[in-house]
Amino acid sequence: MGTVIRVIVIYIFIVVALRVVGKREFSQLSSLELVTLLIIPEMVSQALTQNDYSMTNALVGTATLIVLVYISSLLQHNNKQIDAAINGKPTVVVRHGQYMDRQMNEERISPEEIYNAIHQSGLERIDQVRWAILESDGKISIVPEEQENLVARRHKAEDEAL
Repeated sequence: MGTVIRVIVIYIFIVVALRVVGKREFSQLSSLELVTLLIIPEMVSQALTQNDYSMTNALVGTATLIVLVYISSLLQHNNKQIDAAINGKPTVVVRHGQYMDRQMNEERISPEEIYNAIHQSGLERIDQVRWAILESDGKISIVPEEQENLVARRHKAEDEAL
């Protein structure tokens, strides 16, 4: 029973710690996938290297972790608040060509990262971006401005300059 409790405590600690670290740090993996990848080899390696002679202990720990991942995925699927707490929510970092400084600072994302995503989407300038959204998986999605909005904003800027 001690193994089960230790696995549950470590699992919860790592999920919370990864949530605090932020979206950008592990952009290719969900936090649950990363937790699983970190813990299983560690538990099994103790049994394989015979530091812990009990293969049963490694199997109980691994089974507990798999059950936790399954329960977490069920809870996330059935409760959007739990899903948001574990995976986070998308964050708008550019709105109609303007940086959202507070959100960028909270997410620790630089203008260079946003420009890189803008260029990868085939756009050249920030004023061509309606929305830049930092997704919960750490990727930046770019939604371009509609052409007529872009032209209207340029005319308005030119009129204000006169």
